[in-house]
Amino acid sequence: MRLPPLPADQWDEATQQALSAMRGADTNNALSTLAHHPALAKAFLRFNVHLLMTSTLPTRIRELAILRVAHRRDCAYEWSHHVSMAKDEGITDEQIDAVRSFAGEGAGHLDAFDRTVLTAVDELDEKSQLSDATWAALGERLNDRQRMDFVFTVGCYALLAMAFNTFGIQLEHD
Repeated sequence: MRLPPLPADQWDEATQQALSAMRGADTNNALSTLAHHPALAKAFLRFNVHLLMTSTLPTRIRELAILRVAHRRDCAYEWSHHVSMAKDEGITDEQIDAVRSFAGEGAGHLDAFDRTVLTAVDELDEKSQLSDATWAALGERLNDRQRMDFVFTVGCYALLAMAFNTFGIQLEHD
């Protein structure tokens, strides 16, 4: 752990205000680590809250995308937190396993659109853009705003994985 969580009893008013964007969320190691930099936390969390709470992207698609990012970026912290969120959206254990083992068409527990979502994550992660074919395939179920939210969700969670891995944020539980 390079940057340990800042205990809540050490948060000043600026820190409490910065983290208030995540009202209702349990204080966790990620938020407590962001507490070291209140101005950054405030700016970032405003964006992250949009992606989690007011995005136009369907929640199921968001969680599949985040899980794929977490897997590709080898981010145990992000993976752990979003597995439970994915299950809350009805994503099965078999589908979650398929997110890890996905290699194009070979993901038996995922439907064609789920595979398109994972392909889109892979393209964004590898090339920082979507192919015309993948953009069009996403457009079969998502409108332009939803596709924009999708791209920003993938980018945001890739950034979070980078930060979590670099700071050494530990899981709260095994």
